Amino acid sequence: MYLPRNASKTRVREATNARENRREIVKALSHGQVTRRDMVKMGLMTAAGSIVLQNGLSPFANSAYGTIPTGAPLSPLFGAAAFSQPMPRFDVLERKDPNSLSPLPQKESNQTQQLLNTALEGVSPGDTGPIEGRPPGPIWAHQQFERFAPKVGVEVEQAGAKMLTNYNPSCDSQFNSGIDASAPVRPTFHPLMPDQSPLNFWTFNGSVPPKLMLGRYGEAILMRHHNRLPYSRKDNAGFGIHTISTHEHNGHHGAENDGFTGAYFYPGQFYDYHYPIVHAGLSSFNVEATDPRCGSPDGSGGINKMPGDWRETMSTHWFHDHMFSFTSQNVYKGNAGMFNLYSSLDRGNEGINDGVNLRLPSGTAKDWGNLEYDVNLMLADKAVDQSGQMLFDIFDFDGFLGDMMTVNLAYRPYMEVEARRYRFRQLNASVSRFFKVGLCNEAGQPVMFTQIANDGNLLPHCVDLSQMDEQGIAERYDYVIDFSKFLGKKLYLVNLCEHQDGKKPSKDLSFGEALSGKSADPCVGKFLEFRVVRKPATPDQSLPVTGGRVLIPNPDLSQIPVSRERIFEFGRGGSQTSNDQDTSFIGPWGVKTDNNAMLNADFGRVSAAPKYGTREIWTLKNGGGGWDHPIHIHFEEGQVLARNGSLSNVPAWERGRKDVYRLRPSGSITITMQFRDFGGMFMEHCHNTVHEDNAMLVRWEINGAGEPFLNPLPTPVPTPQGVGFRAPDETEPTAF
Repeated sequence: MYLPRNASKTRVREATNARENRREIVKALSHGQVTRRDMVKMGLMTAAGSIVLQNGLSPFANSAYGTIPTGAPLSPLFGAAAFSQPMPRFDVLERKDPNSLSPLPQKESNQTQQLLNTALEGVSPGDTGPIEGRPPGPIWAHQQFERFAPKVGVEVEQAGAKMLTNYNPSCDSQFNSGIDASAPVRPTFHPLMPDQSPLNFWTFNGSVPPKLMLGRYGEAILMRHHNRLPYSRKDNAGFGIHTISTHEHNGHHGAENDGFTGAYFYPGQFYDYHYPIVHAGLSSFNVEATDPRCGSPDGSGGINKMPGDWRETMSTHWFHDHMFSFTSQNVYKGNAGMFNLYSSLDRGNEGINDGVNLRLPSGTAKDWGNLEYDVNLMLADKAVDQSGQMLFDIFDFDGFLGDMMTVNLAYRPYMEVEARRYRFRQLNASVSRFFKVGLCNEAGQPVMFTQIANDGNLLPHCVDLSQMDEQGIAERYDYVIDFSKFLGKKLYLVNLCEHQDGKKPSKDLSFGEALSGKSADPCVGKFLEFRVVRKPATPDQSLPVTGGRVLIPNPDLSQIPVSRERIFEFGRGGSQTSNDQDTSFIGPWGVKTDNNAMLNADFGRVSAAPKYGTREIWTLKNGGGGWDHPIHIHFEEGQVLARNGSLSNVPAWERGRKDVYRLRPSGSITITMQFRDFGGMFMEHCHNTVHEDNAMLVRWEINGAGEPFLNPLPTPVPTPQGVGFRAPDETEPTAF
C-alpha cells in the first residue's frame, strides 16, 4: 500500500506525481465538473467503476522504472516522533437545559422558513427553506416525545478546523497527562505538524480532541446538530460533502433520530435528534419498573427504576456521519464522536456498593459519570500530503488505508497513568482498517488484561487475554488494565493486524514480528505508550474483573417464537435495478437478500420489513474469500447463534450482545434480533465505509408499528428548499 521509508527519491517522486494527478481527477468529480460516465468515455475509469491502473495516474500502477506497483508515498511526519506528545482525553460536550435552546425543540420538524444562501446547489436568489433539515410531518415526528421529554440539551456544530479555546476533559490535568485545559488546542495531529485546513478537516465543533457526550438512562437528550460547513460543495479540499446525517450508533430510538442515510441536511440548517436512552423491551418486559438492575443513577447515590430488560443495558456508543455514498469521506474528515451511557449497573462511580453497581474503574467524586479512570480511545489511521493536509482517495473502492496511526486524533501519543486499574473504551473509527490490539511491556513481552465488553455491551463473562480479536470498523472493545504492579515502568498498546490493502487484514502478527519494525504496514507496532508515573492518592475502589467475572447475562429468548428467517449475502458484482439518481448508486459492491439478485444500494428500496413485536433469525454471509465485511444492523442488538453454522465457532468475546458482526473471509454468522418499542426505516450495511459508500447497503423497516406509519414508508428526498417524499422505488419480493 505504501512505499517504505528507504524508497528511492525517483520512486517517491513518481508515486507523488501519480497521486497528485489522481487528486485532480478526484477533485473534478467531487465538484461535479465531470461525472463517472464522462470518465469512462475519457478512458480514466472502467465500466465497473474503478479508476484505470495507468502509470502517472495511479500510484498502484506498474512503475515506469520497474515491473511492480510503486505504492503510495508516505505521509511526512515533520520531525514528530512516536510518544513525544501526551494523549488528550475527549472534550466533553456541555449538558444544558433543553429549554435554553432557541428555537425550542418540538415534536415535528421546525419548518420555519429562512432565506437560502445562493452558494448552495440548486438555489436561486430569493429562495427560502426550512431551518430544520428533519423531514416534516407526523411520520418523521419524534416518537414517544411526550413520554420521554428531553431533560438535557446538547448543542454541537459541524464545522471546519479551528482552535479549541474551551477544552473540557472533565478531569484534572493529573488525569490528563499534565495537559493544561486552559491552553488553546490547535487542530493538528502533533505539535510539530501543520494545523489542518478548515476545508480538509471537518469535526464536531470544528476542533480536537474528539467530542464525548455523557448520558444516563431515563434522561432523554435532545442533541441539536448545526451544519456550519461551507455552503459550496467545492470548498471541500477534493473529498467529503457538506450535507450530513448523524447516526447515533445503535441507539434504541425511532428512525427519525437514527441518522438514516437519506435524511441528510444542508449548511445553514440544524437537525434535532431525540435520544430517549431507554432499555429495550420497555413496552413488554418489566413494564412496572420494579427491578433496580433496570435503572439509572438518581444523582444522590440511589437508583431510579425504569421499565425494560436490564440485560439490554448498553454502555459505549459513538456517533458519526451517515450521508449516502459519502460516509467514509465525512467520517475520515472528522465527523465522529463517542457517547458513554450510564446505568444502575454501570454508573461510573466505583465506590457505591449497593448490590447492583458493578463498580468498574471510574472514580468517586460524582454520583455518576466519573472519568478519572474511565478512558475513551478513538483509533484511526490518517494520511497527509507533503504540506501536511489530510488526503483521501475516493477511487480506492476496496478500502482506504492511512499510514499515520492516531489515538484521539493524536499521532502515537503517551498517557500517564496511576498504579491501579483503568477502564478503556476502545473504538475503531477508521474507514477500512481492522486492528488487533495487544498489550506488552518494555521488553516486548505480552501482558495480560481483561476484556469486559464488545460493541459497548458488558459481556456475560469477562475474558482474560494479552491480545484481543481483530476489531472491525465501528466495533467497540471495553477492557480493564491493572497497572498496580508496574509503577515506574512503561506498557504499550500494539497493533498486530497487518494490511496490504483495504479489503481485509492480510495477516495477524506475533508481538515479536509486530515490534521488529519489518512490517511494510506503517500502522503495525506500538501506538500508545502508558507511563505508570505514581501511586493513586486514594485506594482503588473498583472490583477486580479477572477470572471470568459475570457482568450482564444475555436475555433469555427461548420463550419468544421465531417469526421468520432471512439471509443477507454481501459481495461484489452488484447490479442496479433503479434509475432514481436521488436514492440509488452504482458500485462494485452489493447485497443479496434471501437469495435474490446481488443489488447495489438504493435507499428507496425496501429489502426487509420485519413485523413489530416479533423476533427473527438473520444469517449474514460473505460472498467471497478475498475480503472481509464488518456488518452493522441499525436499531436492535442481536445475539450470535452460530459462526459458520456452529455455536462452537463463536468465541467468548462474541457471546454477548452485538451490533457489528464480522463475517470473515468466506464466512457466515447467524444472529437473532427482536423488533420493539419504536418504528421506522433503518439500515444494514458494511462498516468498511468505503464498501458501504460503493453500494453495500440495504434499507429495512419495521412493519406494523402503528400510527402514523404507512406501509411501506415514503422515502425522504432532501433539497435546500425542503424535504419531499416519494413512494419507494421498489420492494424486494421477500421483504414482507
